[in-house]
Amino acid sequence: MAADIMTIDEVADYLRINRKTAYRLAADSELPGFRVGGTWRFRRVDIEDWIEREASPKKDKKR
Repeated sequence: MAADIMTIDEVADYLRINRKTAYRLAADSELPGFRVGGTWRFRRVDIEDWIEREASPKKDKKR
């Protein structure tokens, strides 16, 4: 179960992005996470779902 919860550093490594970028995405609610005390935590399944949504082609909006 503990491996299912990731820290900001683990998420940044997993996504291969800078720690500051991961923090900004989380703070802007673009990356799914939650705060425990003063630290960010992320469920691995939520991050994997987020990757799938972001990687899927966006449908054009009807005019």
